[in-house]
Amino acid sequence: MLTIAAILASLVFFGWLFYRAIKQKPVRAHTVTRVIAYVTCIYTFTFFLTMDIPQLIKILASIILGAVLIVIAAYIQRRRQMTKS
Repeated sequence: MLTIAAILASLVFFGWLFYRAIKQKPVRAHTVTRVIAYVTCIYTFTFFLTMDIPQLIKILASIILGAVLIVIAAYIQRRRQMTKS
Protein backbone atom coordinates (compact mmCIF):
# COMPACT_ATOMS: atom_id res chain seq x y z
CA MET A 1 0.00 0.00 0.00
CA LEU A 2 2.78 2.44 0.89
CA THR A 3 4.65 1.56 -2.29
CA ILE A 4 1.61 2.58 -4.31
CA ALA A 5 1.37 5.84 -2.35
CA ALA A 6 5.04 6.60 -3.02
CA ILE A 7 4.71 5.89 -6.73
CA LEU A 8 1.56 7.99 -7.00
CA ALA A 9 3.23 10.84 -5.10
CA SER A 10 6.16 10.73 -7.52
CA LEU A 11 3.87 10.73 -10.54
CA VAL A 12 1.82 13.62 -9.18
CA PHE A 13 5.00 15.59 -8.49
CA PHE A 14 6.39 15.09 -11.98
CA GLY A 15 2.98 15.83 -13.49
CA TRP A 16 2.82 19.06 -11.50
CA LEU A 17 6.30 20.07 -12.67
CA PHE A 18 5.36 19.25 -16.27
CA TYR A 19 2.15 21.30 -15.97
CA ARG A 20 4.08 24.26 -14.57
CA ALA A 21 6.60 23.99 -17.42
CA ILE A 22 3.86 23.98 -20.07
CA LYS A 23 2.17 27.03 -18.51
CA GLN A 24 5.63 28.67 -18.13
CA LYS A 25 5.02 29.43 -14.47
CA PRO A 26 7.98 29.72 -12.09
CA VAL A 27 8.67 27.00 -9.55
CA ARG A 28 10.41 27.95 -6.33
CA ALA A 29 13.41 25.89 -5.31
CA HIS A 30 12.24 25.39 -1.74
CA THR A 31 8.91 23.97 -2.96
CA VAL A 32 10.65 21.40 -5.14
CA THR A 33 13.06 20.52 -2.34
CA ARG A 34 10.23 20.08 0.14
CA VAL A 35 8.23 17.83 -2.21
CA ILE A 36 11.29 15.73 -3.00
CA ALA A 37 11.92 15.35 0.75
CA TYR A 38 8.32 14.25 1.33
CA VAL A 39 8.43 11.68 -1.48
CA THR A 40 11.80 10.45 -0.23
CA CYS A 41 10.36 10.02 3.27
CA ILE A 42 7.54 7.91 1.86
CA TYR A 43 10.01 5.71 -0.05
CA THR A 44 12.22 5.41 3.04
CA PHE A 45 9.27 4.51 5.25
CA THR A 46 8.18 1.88 2.71
CA PHE A 47 11.70 0.45 2.48
CA PHE A 48 12.10 0.06 6.24
CA LEU A 49 8.66 -1.43 6.73
CA THR A 50 9.47 -4.20 4.22
CA MET A 51 12.63 -5.20 6.11
CA ASP A 52 12.60 -8.16 8.48
CA ILE A 53 13.26 -6.37 11.79
CA PRO A 54 10.94 -5.37 14.64
CA GLN A 55 8.40 -2.73 13.65
CA LEU A 56 9.41 -0.17 16.28
CA ILE A 57 12.98 -0.10 15.00
CA LYS A 58 11.68 0.24 11.43
CA ILE A 59 9.55 3.24 12.30
CA LEU A 60 12.27 4.97 14.32
CA ALA A 61 14.89 4.39 11.63
CA SER A 62 12.62 5.71 8.86
CA ILE A 63 11.76 8.84 10.87
CA ILE A 64 15.42 9.53 11.63
CA LEU A 65 16.54 8.90 8.06
CA GLY A 66 13.76 11.11 6.72
CA ALA A 67 14.77 13.91 9.08
CA VAL A 68 18.41 13.58 8.03
CA LEU A 69 17.45 13.80 4.35
CA ILE A 70 15.38 16.93 5.00
CA VAL A 71 18.25 18.56 6.88
CA ILE A 72 20.69 17.73 4.07
CA ALA A 73 18.32 19.19 1.47
CA ALA A 74 17.87 22.37 3.52
CA TYR A 75 21.64 22.72 3.99
CA ILE A 76 22.30 22.34 0.26
CA GLN A 77 19.59 24.85 -0.58
CA ARG A 78 20.91 27.40 1.93
CA ARG A 79 24.45 27.00 0.65
CA ARG A 80 23.30 27.60 -2.94
CA GLN A 81 21.38 30.73 -1.92
CA MET A 82 24.45 32.10 -0.13
CA THR A 83 26.60 31.66 -3.24
CA LYS A 84 24.06 33.59 -5.36
CA SER A 85 24.30 36.65 -3.11
